[in-house]
Amino acid sequence: MFEEHVEGMAALEKVLDQLPEKLQRNVIRGGLRAGGKVFVSEARRRASVKTGELRNSIRISSIRKTRTGGLLALIKAGNKKAWYPHLVEFGTRAHMVKPVNAKALAIAGQAVEKVRHPGAGAHPFMRPAFDIGARGAITAYAAYIRRRLTKAGIETLTED
Repeated sequence: MFEEHVEGMAALEKVLDQLPEKLQRNVIRGGLRAGGKVFVSEARRRASVKTGELRNSIRISSIRKTRTGGLLALIKAGNKKAWYPHLVEFGTRAHMVKPVNAKALAIAGQAVEKVRHPGAGAHPFMRPAFDIGARGAITAYAAYIRRRLTKAGIETLTED
């Protein structure tokens, strides 16, 4: 479990608890987006680039409510063009490749019925982005909330 101390976070949470629920949710959603952008940026930086499709598919998918009533930002990689992020992140083991809509595969100018693929090593980009970007994401979250509260004329404390 990741734990990080951010100076003033307890004071921010106290101020947030005193806000009307709708405003509180909107401020927290904005903070989650600000923090999520840190993860997205780090994951894109770490994603392997051949066509750029994988890198471009990394995004903040949604902000969702948890079972306990909290909110979380969902970061996703992949889309119709980049359907393979899990294969890059975790790698693949050796396997047989067979044609889907044909009788044979064309390999090095020869027609073959099937071929043994040696597998591919893992090239993690999402987990390292979390490990490295967590502190920055929390800081961005807190900074966003402070800016929004200050803009709304609500004073926040900077000490815990």
